[in-house]
Amino acid sequence: MLKTNTKFIFVSGGVISGVGKGIMAASLGAILKSQGLKVSMQKCDPYLNVDAGQLNPREHGETFVTKDGAETDLDLGHYERFLDEEMTGDSTLTSGKLYKRLIDAERAGEFGGKTVQLVPHVTGLIQETFLKNAKNFKSDVHIVEIGGTVGDFEGLHFIEAIRAFPSRVGRDNCFFAHVCYVPWLSTSHEFKTKPAQNSLRDLREYGIIPDMVVARLDASRAVKAPEIARKLAIFCGIKEQAVVLMPNAKSVYLVPLNAVHGGALTALQSFIGGPDNTLENKKFIQKNMQNWQRLADQISSKPAQKVKVGLVAKYTDNTDTYLSVTEALKAAAWNENVDLDLIWLNAETVTPEDFANVDGLLVPGGFGARGSEGKIQAATYSLDHNKPYLGICLGLQVAVIAAARRAGIKDANSSEFASKKSTNVIYIMADQKGKENTGNSMRLGNYPASLIQGTLAAKLYGQREVIERHRHRYEVNQKYLKQIERGGIIVSGLSPDGKLVEFVEAPMATFFVATQAHPEFRSRPTRPHPLFTGFIRSLIKK
Repeated sequence: MLKTNTKFIFVSGGVISGVGKGIMAASLGAILKSQGLKVSMQKCDPYLNVDAGQLNPREHGETFVTKDGAETDLDLGHYERFLDEEMTGDSTLTSGKLYKRLIDAERAGEFGGKTVQLVPHVTGLIQETFLKNAKNFKSDVHIVEIGGTVGDFEGLHFIEAIRAFPSRVGRDNCFFAHVCYVPWLSTSHEFKTKPAQNSLRDLREYGIIPDMVVARLDASRAVKAPEIARKLAIFCGIKEQAVVLMPNAKSVYLVPLNAVHGGALTALQSFIGGPDNTLENKKFIQKNMQNWQRLADQISSKPAQKVKVGLVAKYTDNTDTYLSVTEALKAAAWNENVDLDLIWLNAETVTPEDFANVDGLLVPGGFGARGSEGKIQAATYSLDHNKPYLGICLGLQVAVIAAARRAGIKDANSSEFASKKSTNVIYIMADQKGKENTGNSMRLGNYPASLIQGTLAAKLYGQREVIERHRHRYEVNQKYLKQIERGGIIVSGLSPDGKLVEFVEAPMATFFVATQAHPEFRSRPTRPHPLFTGFIRSLIKK
């Protein structure tokens, strides 16, 4: 048996997909980090894609990019926002990535002619990633979320891997939490625990008896829930105190505090131990989670002023597509004590009247020609009417196109969504030609930028050298910079070698800033990003 100083927590889910495993896993991490523990996290996803870079955002939500350039599931964004720690490509493991590693190793002769099997080779490789991450992050606690739903055929190798893992590190070093949904049956006015019981039975059949059961509930019916804990405890063979009742919350950032009040602390402390083992919930929060309590107070407050932000987007039927952007906006609004009214504007059908009816416009990142003209119109309207504007990635590119058209280049466009006959003030980066439809080939991850002294961007950051996450193939064609400046926009930040435009702004506008980067990925609920804070401040009526 391996000797380890790391504790491992495995979070699974049942009854329905989207039950909140990622939020619960991140909340457990936040509770443990508040005690001074070093916490790392990992997501195991059953799909066969090697990464999330090629997944349709309408189906799967946004692609979150880590500092080292991995294109990952949006849950890693939750991990970063809750822990205020940066994840890496090793923080995500898909079945596609797993099988690719295994097949590559077999082809390279690393198995010496042995038969490669699900057990022990696939499950063993999964377990090795747990140990590797715990070591690389120097973790006191490593939390692993198992994607999908217990009982799904495609995720059985992950379930078997975590079932067998205690034999490698000791059962005392492993903690299993299962998140399930308890529906309210309106016809009989009662909660029904049978679906949760069936999910727990599936887990037990695989050989895992959970140390904690998290029951998701309809908040408006929670007063009728006391019997749920007793029923599930009896069914699972665990203590009633280990069943955590979690009513739906107004904001996901209330979940860490709700988890403490719901009883998660008792189960965690018996597993982890530590000096706060005997503290009751309220005193634990007062001592260790003051920042989360302040955030909860901000979220629950009723600001006197409301700001309306128009999000000009291609996908408006799945808000998870721009999850990090909307979370960054919320964080800035809470920090500035204003109520955020987010208006979704379809980039394909948006009109000038739509632009006029909001206080500010935000154009997020994206790919492809669909909706591009609506986004260019948004930037044009902002320049023409001094409407506060924040552009992210593609939002910078359409702003540059808008400025070029205002300067007289009527056919200004991007080579991404226009013909070669157009004047492409945005063109593909030299090292990206021929890779337009391939995965993991863009300019990805953290890159530095140098801001120009005296610009609004430099003032917002409070420094000239910054680092931001990136995910793009196209860049500003600098031979058109003079025309772009005549159209009302100046360059306010470049890559250190001066070859790539990283920030632009309109010096005559109240607030018009755009970046080639994705600053939303580095925003935190308790530490909003300066670009989003500056944008929200520009909307507040003095």
